[in-house]
Amino acid sequence: MIQSKIYRVKQITLLNHFIMKYKLILKKNPQDASAPEKYYATAIADGEVDFESLSEQIAYKTTLTESDCYAVLLSLERNILKQLQQGKIVRVGRLGSFNITLKSKGRLTEAEFSVNDIEKGRVRFRPGKKLNKMTQELNYRRIM
Repeated sequence: MIQSKIYRVKQITLLNHFIMKYKLILKKNPQDASAPEKYYATAIADGEVDFESLSEQIAYKTTLTESDCYAVLLSLERNILKQLQQGKIVRVGRLGSFNITLKSKGRLTEAEFSVNDIEKGRVRFRPGKKLNKMTQELNYRRIM
């Protein structure tokens, strides 16, 4: 009896953590202007979490102080930026990886290409197994 109640509490808690809110948006097809508009699901953010909040949550579940956690997160941020500037792929555990991609103009020959043809760099994030698994386990609730 007690075990089944504990299981239900855990199950409800887990479900609450994996609910993604969405709303429907009417959009045109950008590839076919004559096509009828269709409704598409759009994710709704349920707040924001900053380094201070993360530090507090990590400190609560570990033996580290909130200040130590905050310092580690700031150092992680600085190091990710530094490694990306050096052209490295930065893997953040099972969460995913960051790397730089380039957008440039095309030229017919290598000789025609110059550094001025590079328009901008972009940061690309590729989710890892942990994030991909999390998105597969989401439940959805429509917000009107």
